[in-house]
Amino acid sequence: MRISLLDRTRTRVGESDADAVAGTIERAGRAERLGLHRFWVAEHHSVPGIASAAPTVLLAAIGARTRTIRIGTGGVMLPNHTPLVVAEQVRLLEALYPGRVDVGIGASLAFKSAIRRALGRTTLDPQEHERAVEELRAYLHGGSDDDVVAKPHVAAPPLFVLAIKSGLGLAARLGLPAVIGGPLLHDTAAARAYARDFRPSPGVPEPYLVASVDVAVAATAERARDLLLPEVWALASSRESGGFTALRPVEEVRRLVGGASPKVRESVERGLGSVVAGTPDEVADAVAALAERTGAAEIMATTSTYDRGDLAEADEALAGLR
Repeated sequence: MRISLLDRTRTRVGESDADAVAGTIERAGRAERLGLHRFWVAEHHSVPGIASAAPTVLLAAIGARTRTIRIGTGGVMLPNHTPLVVAEQVRLLEALYPGRVDVGIGASLAFKSAIRRALGRTTLDPQEHERAVEELRAYLHGGSDDDVVAKPHVAAPPLFVLAIKSGLGLAARLGLPAVIGGPLLHDTAAARAYARDFRPSPGVPEPYLVASVDVAVAATAERARDLLLPEVWALASSRESGGFTALRPVEEVRRLVGGASPKVRESVERGLGSVVAGTPDEVADAVAALAERTGAAEIMATTSTYDRGDLAEADEALAGLR
């Protein structure tokens, strides 16, 4: 089982956005030293609790600080960009860091209407998105039907689909590896359909699934759940407040949860029930069960903690499961 990390450049109360970006770059170097397989970064626009909206730019810095680990976008939200520009950016990264670049492509629109308008995309047409993915793949492999060529000339980096809703069907039709998370982690029928309907493509002869999930490994299950509580709280409270906020200390979050509405407290409990948190043996068993249920060959942990020292220890413990 391969183990990788997806880092969303989460901000913490009391630190600057620049601190958060520096923390992501430092974490990538640690992931390489721990022998983890990939380190991906995400695209989120105008989110108070996330400091980076430009994954390809951030990867240029991460690539310069690492030597062997695969680096990638988790992902580029293709509706916000033209396929040619994405291809040019990732081809340039491949020229800088040959054989290490992954291209994760998503279809999520921004979480607020004002941001969607600012990005120039207020609705998503699934057929248009599929054509954009095909166009991007054509550019990555050397050209398109109208002879437009993305430069520089380098080997094509692998393309992954970040699957939400019908995304697994898209990945199967186009013969691409897929990343699943959230409800899809429990949709065994969708995972089986992806494997059954997969059409081999150049460089991708077989289906390949990556399971993305919040994971924390600690000495006790209670400690592991505490590590993830600030992230769970940020998501649960955002549904009522409309704002996804910076991570707060665990003790402060406990007080906030205690004073929250019953709806938010219930959302926190559901959130904690959806993570993989526990001792090394407990997490190893949970990961094995997840892999058996989904057919995933790789776990991509999306762990975020308030304390960066805790995060370093959790990453080390996670790497020890391999």
